[in-house]
Amino acid sequence: MSRRTQAQDADPILITTTEDLAALCDRLRREPFVTVDTEFMRERTYWPELCVVQLGGAEEVAVIDAQAEGLDLAPLGELFADPAVTKVFHAARQDVEICILRFGAPPRPLFDTQVAAMVAGFGDQASYDSLVRALAGAQIDKAHRFSDWAARPLSAAQINYAAADVTHLRRVYTALVERLTEEGRLSWVAEEMAELTDPATYRQDPETAWERLKPRSGNRRFLAAVRAAAAWREREAQRVNIPRQRLVRDETLLEIAATSPSTAAELSRARGISKGFADGKTGAGLLAALATARELPESALPEPARDARQGPPASPALIALLKVLLAAKAEEHHVAPRLIASADELERLATEAEPQIPALHGWRRQIFGQAALALKGGRLALGVEGRKVKLIQS
Repeated sequence: MSRRTQAQDADPILITTTEDLAALCDRLRREPFVTVDTEFMRERTYWPELCVVQLGGAEEVAVIDAQAEGLDLAPLGELFADPAVTKVFHAARQDVEICILRFGAPPRPLFDTQVAAMVAGFGDQASYDSLVRALAGAQIDKAHRFSDWAARPLSAAQINYAAADVTHLRRVYTALVERLTEEGRLSWVAEEMAELTDPATYRQDPETAWERLKPRSGNRRFLAAVRAAAAWREREAQRVNIPRQRLVRDETLLEIAATSPSTAAELSRARGISKGFADGKTGAGLLAALATARELPESALPEPARDARQGPPASPALIALLKVLLAAKAEEHHVAPRLIASADELERLATEAEPQIPALHGWRRQIFGQAALALKGGRLALGVEGRKVKLIQS
């Protein structure tokens, strides 16, 4: 029986002690790669609550009860930091965030099969289920997808479900690596992993939290109020460990920034703000943040977002042409369009001479960016040949 088949046939083991975890990680550090997944809860908290970690090796699969009493996850952190072992995830962003919070660093080296699948032509955000069907010839049981992973004890069904996430991932990983090696695209995935493992990607900076709200306004005084209110909300949500939307909803926060209340009575008139909130310490903190924003000099006010500034708008026709070019290039190179360029990048390409965007760097520039600049400069035209878009050099 092959090593891969042994791993798929092996019953998952449940790890609840530091001694067993250390022994497991010691065995897995002898392998070239290990598959990883996590189960966590964050519906009621700001910070994700790690509940379960799954590890898949060549001959064994383990489910680690991260909430087991007395369990020290330090051996897991050492495995994640071992440069000799590639850590394989699917859709790793939230898993990496948890690792940074728990261990202070992302797993390295890391391989994300969702990103790799996009490079390999499986479309935008290929699901784990679809990859398992296509590359491992297996079916995923979705019955426990929405389990309460914080509840104890873990059931046998939950343990088996969790184990399947890393068991089939081994075959998905090896198939993708083989395919991308043949196509000479492993380096493309490596570029994406550099961003995915950059701690700055996950830094929760309260001072930039307002940008997520995307206020469509050129009023800098209003934007200063939005920035102050959003920064206050972020810090307060982190402090009390509740989701930011549960503290104050986005639409309420924007309303408060627009009216900039200076008293508890005025604050309580905003939708979704109770009198108790407004009269208490929480409301006082928000009012103080708004008062500080009102006192800012003009030079300290935030600049409007690029699309809220005065200037010629992007040509819808040019954006449409760039979208066609993107689709044609994605089809030609069998890469998910979204991985090459986002809608915002296409808009910037249409309005700026040569913006600093990922689409104009690295492999993206090679397969799309150069052609996009040529199209803008009149050196490239689009036509039709048969049933496909044809690029015509001017």
